[in-house]
Amino acid sequence: MQWFEQEKKLAHDEGVSHPDNFPFFLVPEDPNGQALLLIHGFSAAPREMLSLGKFLQKNNFTVYGTRLPGHGTQPEDLLNRKAEEWQETVSRGYQSLLKMDLNVSVAGSSTGALLALTLALEQQPDKLILLSPFLRLKHILAPFAGLLSYLISYQDKTIPEAESPFYYQRRPLKGIAQINRLCKQLHGHLGEITTPSLILTSTGDATIAAGTAAVIFHQLGSSNKKLHRYGDEVPHVLTTSENPLRDDVFQRCISFLNSST
Repeated sequence: MQWFEQEKKLAHDEGVSHPDNFPFFLVPEDPNGQALLLIHGFSAAPREMLSLGKFLQKNNFTVYGTRLPGHGTQPEDLLNRKAEEWQETVSRGYQSLLKMDLNVSVAGSSTGALLALTLALEQQPDKLILLSPFLRLKHILAPFAGLLSYLISYQDKTIPEAESPFYYQRRPLKGIAQINRLCKQLHGHLGEITTPSLILTSTGDATIAAGTAAVIFHQLGSSNKKLHRYGDEVPHVLTTSENPLRDDVFQRCISFLNSST
């Protein structure tokens, strides 16, 4: 696919080197005419969504895992990226799948879920899967990230050594300010989104404010929406091996995608 080769070249030109940090495109042996656009979270990389992508491929879905600008390289590359760049990348991936005459659904993790929602304000995906979505981050200073960025450039985060090639240990506060901008874009507009939606969240999420995913659920305009809340044992990122209930997440996703309503 020429468009996918262009996306890989763009990633390479922007400094991506690790194979799992490039965007991925998975085609099943027996395609069902359905496609999923997968969107990773802030300071992460496409690998965050790869296991889910492979699971969907085995279930006959065509899958494209996008890479958001400034990700999969080094924290400095994320410092001055804008939310509009992430949105344009997501829209480009969505349109590329549509041109393949596929019915396209979108799944996003964390900030990726925000991008899925902002896409749904302009487009009409078949379905939305929102993994750990939020309108407010848990850290008390998160709303002031833009102002604080003039004093502190990065927030340090402890990352397991095995995950360090795929997540930034230093997260630019200017980037968190862009997340705040995405949240503001959604305020007052969630009722305009009528796409069938599945929201998965957990009480063990140490990243987002408690109850914020439920607020999204109640405000969405869709008549077909589902919310499932996991317990304290489930972390913020639902799609990696750190989640002991990852298989359940995958099963809920495929059941929702295969449902007729």
